[in-house]
Amino acid sequence: MQTATIKRICIFSLLGSLIASYFLFDLGQYFSLEYLKDSREHFQALYVEHTFAVIAVYFLIYVTATALALPAATVITLAGGALFGLTTGTIVVSFASSIGAACAFIVARYLLRDWVQSRFGDKLEKINQGIEEDGAFYLFTLRLIPVFPFFVINTVIALTPMRLFTYYWVSQIGMFPATVVYVNAGKELGQIDSLSGLLSPSLIISFAILGVFPLVMKKVLGWYQAKRRNNG
Repeated sequence: MQTATIKRICIFSLLGSLIASYFLFDLGQYFSLEYLKDSREHFQALYVEHTFAVIAVYFLIYVTATALALPAATVITLAGGALFGLTTGTIVVSFASSIGAACAFIVARYLLRDWVQSRFGDKLEKINQGIEEDGAFYLFTLRLIPVFPFFVINTVIALTPMRLFTYYWVSQIGMFPATVVYVNAGKELGQIDSLSGLLSPSLIISFAILGVFPLVMKKVLGWYQAKRRNNG
């Protein structure tokens, strides 16, 4: 068996073990809204006393969860808003999510791309050509409109010829608007101290934006694509 194949098997086994551990040890309980609300005061106290350490640990957890495609990114993003506020939370989440996506991209490319291209290269020729010609805009559209699961985008794009640097900066920019919306919603959740806070205008507005954001972005991008076709 070739050395490269052995390395791929080892990496795949390690990743599989980490993902299985998340579910086997029920770690998802620590990435729920209930846990976030119950532990908010404790984490805020830690943040005040050990600001940089808390940010570093949060950042590492976010990158790991994203790279492993664990179902926790949404709650972690909300937690960033509740813990760090809008400005700091947006900066930390933006870089953590983009770096985590880049890690997932690298792993998927290393483990799967050669096999997929060798097996289905002729069928993927048009897709590869499209990515080379207009891949950045296509990825930007997928990031702006969060319809497809995060890990699906990371994996599928990794199988194409897109460069890692292009993938990173397009993802960073494309995910930024949604990051601001989610972090802001988390900030509002973090300020709720009673049931009456659930009806606060700022929280209602935040979740209303969450609901209409994909629709607005879809309309804007549809208009832009139509304009490009007319100009072309």
